[in-house]
Amino acid sequence: MIDYLTQHGVKFLIDVFRLGVWLVILASIFVPLERLFALHGQKILRPEIGADLGYYFLNGLLPAMLMSVVLSPLAWGIHKVVPHGFHAAVAEAPFWVRMLAGLVVGDVAYYWAHRCLHAVPILWRFHAVHHSAPRIDFLVNSRAHPIDMVFGRLCGVIPLYVLGLAGPAGAAGSTLPVAIVLTGTVWGFFIHANVRWRFGPLAWLLSTPHFHHWHHTIDAPLSRNYASMLPWVDRMFGTHYLPKGQWPSRYGIAEAMPDSMGEQLLQPFLERRPSPAG
Repeated sequence: MIDYLTQHGVKFLIDVFRLGVWLVILASIFVPLERLFALHGQKILRPEIGADLGYYFLNGLLPAMLMSVVLSPLAWGIHKVVPHGFHAAVAEAPFWVRMLAGLVVGDVAYYWAHRCLHAVPILWRFHAVHHSAPRIDFLVNSRAHPIDMVFGRLCGVIPLYVLGLAGPAGAAGSTLPVAIVLTGTVWGFFIHANVRWRFGPLAWLLSTPHFHHWHHTIDAPLSRNYASMLPWVDRMFGTHYLPKGQWPSRYGIAEAMPDSMGEQLLQPFLERRPSPAG
């Protein structure tokens, strides 16, 4: 028993250290960019940064543990139902083809999950924590209730398992979802960054801070710009919004949200909130 606790304690400390290293890397990239190309003048050490740092470490550890409980039996069930030949044929495709297909499938699935997070009242209770940030910078990407994050990631990953683009069996099955989740996570930090970048015509293909900041504004309905990486998905489903030459000036939600991280984690279980989208 002691050996078991020691082993898992060491693993926990290693994971915390790894997250700390990644935080230093992210800060060394985004903090200078947010100073040189700032969209809004705001302090690095803003009032909410303590809670957002807490979310960074919590969501770097807990969602993966919760997802593993669901994905393992789910993957087993899918492999029992979907013909093995189909998954074998998919596995023979070049990695870049599977990676591109995985990014598209995952983002379309996440689009609908994200839309549900806004439209379904019980899901909005959890997602409102993310939207409650009154100021936007790269670290706001981590501000999310773990249940919100698990729901979004599961919805994005499950279609990959069904199509054979991800799964526990084989190197391809384990590497591809990690690459897709890592790409989406890094991109998530980028589109939340406090930088005045639009990318011109490329913004039709890939999401930018300009695209995602309009999703966070309190000055317009939040029922738009749901895609994480591919804004043309929003164009397909009529939720794309990107006014030329304009940026939002205010962020957050109309309803009150507690300041402390602990109270924010409990809030969805205690109080009902009107959904911002129907």
